[in-house]
Amino acid sequence: MELKDTVELMLSSDFKERFKGEYYQDKNRTEGLIKKMLEAYKAGTLPFKPKSDYELLYEQYIHMKAKLKVLKERARIEGIEL
Repeated sequence: MELKDTVELMLSSDFKERFKGEYYQDKNRTEGLIKKMLEAYKAGTLPFKPKSDYELLYEQYIHMKAKLKVLKERARIEGIEL
């Protein structure tokens, strides 16, 4: 799912739909953007030079993965199918 596909979920009045939107946005950013960026950073193929070092960006990635884990557990408890 792409970020653009989550807009309707995020605008829903149903908290479960908004929750799904948050989860899918975070998953997209974590797996699609940050992970790919880190791989390119390490390979030296990024089309730009980040001011942040690899270790700081990797720490961000670890925290984002941890948030996804928490969201999955909350979804299980709340009965939200992701």
